Amino acid sequence: MRRAPFVLLAGALAFAAPTAAQPAGERGAAAGSGAPEISAGDGTLYLAAFPSRIFVIDEATASVVDEIAVPHGPPRALVASADRSRFHFVDTTFEHMTTVDVAAQEVTDSFTLSEGNRKVRIRSFRVAPDGATAILHVDAAVKLIDRYEVEPYRLLEVDLATHEVLRELPWPTGAASFGSRMLFSPDGEYLYFFDREDILILEADTFDEVDRWSLREPIEPGMGRMQFSFDDDLLYEEPGFFTNLFTVHDDAQDRELMGVARIDLPNRDVVDFYTLGPARPIQFALAPGRRLAYGLSSSIDHYEFWTFHLDERRIGFRRPIEGRPRMALDVSTNGEVLYISSAGNTIDYYDADSFDHLHTLTLDGDMTSGLVVMPAAP
Repeated sequence: MRRAPFVLLAGALAFAAPTAAQPAGERGAAAGSGAPEISAGDGTLYLAAFPSRIFVIDEATASVVDEIAVPHGPPRALVASADRSRFHFVDTTFEHMTTVDVAAQEVTDSFTLSEGNRKVRIRSFRVAPDGATAILHVDAAVKLIDRYEVEPYRLLEVDLATHEVLRELPWPTGAASFGSRMLFSPDGEYLYFFDREDILILEADTFDEVDRWSLREPIEPGMGRMQFSFDDDLLYEEPGFFTNLFTVHDDAQDRELMGVARIDLPNRDVVDFYTLGPARPIQFALAPGRRLAYGLSSSIDHYEFWTFHLDERRIGFRRPIEGRPRMALDVSTNGEVLYISSAGNTIDYYDADSFDHLHTLTLDGDMTSGLVVMPAAP
């Protein structure tokens, strides 16, 4: 494990004052022009929306170019397959799991485990890297004449081609729970099951626990445990690696600190970490090339973009922006544009260098999922 001394980087503790906001749209479309002049890349954006569709948005023109009709109502979230050739999602009833082929831009499969008066709801799922099977976290309720009988939470392995339940899996922690968090290793050999304090490493074939990685141990003497989130979206990351912000309690001065960590999950190794200053609630989005990342600080009366120079281990440019109560941050495929979405029917485009507002794309339906950024096929 390569570790940096657990000290605050020079000048970072106070966080340099952000630059005053500049007029929006300085680099947007000229007055009276048609399509906005935006260089965001040559990829495609996908976003689920009411009533039952997925918007297909071209990065190059910042416009909706197609819609994919989906059954059973709008998707709750779009989960890209390991090879990014498919989307899987559960609808708002939690009863149907649906697959969309990205190249064909059409639904190729949809199934439910509900039958008759027994409703089975899929609370979460994880598809194996080969796309053949999925592990579903489900619960079921049977409607009787005078009551509902609610069954315990279960983990089921399902064949995605035949929809057959192959087996019921034992709970890795020994007790069923409402929430579950799972990730497959890049080669599909292992399944990582995230407990509240440990990461359980299971053989995917047998579901036997082969190792356990505790995150309860302090990363440095005198410091608390590291709070770190393993994000699902690994578009710009190496397989098996996770880069994100972490927080840790400084016992000596009784304060919460924030920093950046990079974790090699298959080898159970914190390969790098460093602190930056007092902890703030910030969304973190890695940029292509992994030299830069961007953050979004959001509170009721203050919204602000941050730049993180990962190769230099420092905070860069910050700038307040006009925000809204619910915002999600994504980075374009060329790293030059930041997307703000989540709730409502608009996607805002910002320049990644200046944080100038470039464009607002208005959709004709409210979104129901997060934005999925898909690079162009090689």
